[in-house]
Amino acid sequence: MKTSPFLPILLAMLCFIPAAGQSVVINQKKTTYRRAKPIHEGKKTFSVRRPIAKASTPSLSRKITSAISPETVLGLNIKEELGDLQWLYEADYAVLFNRNNILSVRLWMSGAGAYPDDLTKYVVVDVRTGNRLQPSDIFTNLAGLAAMAKKKQRSEIRSALAEMKKDPENAEVDPAQLFGETDFKIADLGDFSVGARGVTFYYDYGFPHALKALQPAGRYAFPWTQLKPFIRRDGLLSRFVS
Repeated sequence: MKTSPFLPILLAMLCFIPAAGQSVVINQKKTTYRRAKPIHEGKKTFSVRRPIAKASTPSLSRKITSAISPETVLGLNIKEELGDLQWLYEADYAVLFNRNNILSVRLWMSGAGAYPDDLTKYVVVDVRTGNRLQPSDIFTNLAGLAAMAKKKQRSEIRSALAEMKKDPENAEVDPAQLFGETDFKIADLGDFSVGARGVTFYYDYGFPHALKALQPAGRYAFPWTQLKPFIRRDGLLSRFVS
């Protein structure tokens, strides 16, 4: 039987199509931990809901699961929480984007020491390799990208200061103390998420507990059209701007 010369090309294309739009299955696993010696009634237990990845191979599944775990992203230490630390109430997550070989996840935890507090972080993973994506993997001209985010940050600060001045109770608040060292840098590009419409970068102003209500959101979203000059053509985000 005569074989068509186009058959190898067709087979190669069929093999490529699934890989081009690969996603990973994320299952949840919630664990409730009980402290043997709680410091008070509200600290008897804490819960952790973890994202568990199911990929093409067991080793890749484990690698992705580790990359998006609360231990890796948030620095959660279960042993310390079961001992004397006893800060945590709960840890949880949300999948923001899961296709085109990109997995974007938000993780957060809340607890209380002297005051209630919380921590939120974002992680983006290449599901083909299980590696966490760094800004340099998908963006070019990081200095220019950071400057663009800084411009949005300056606008956000101006709006926040205007709102503070409207309330007489904020008369004693020193803006220089709150925003004096605020400066979005290249290093701040690392906390980001990917969505269908673009990329969002996050910044924590680190306001003291008593002034948390005045803290700006620190979310700087950019659509693909604006990000196009900064997208690496050999990176995972290139499909969104081609």
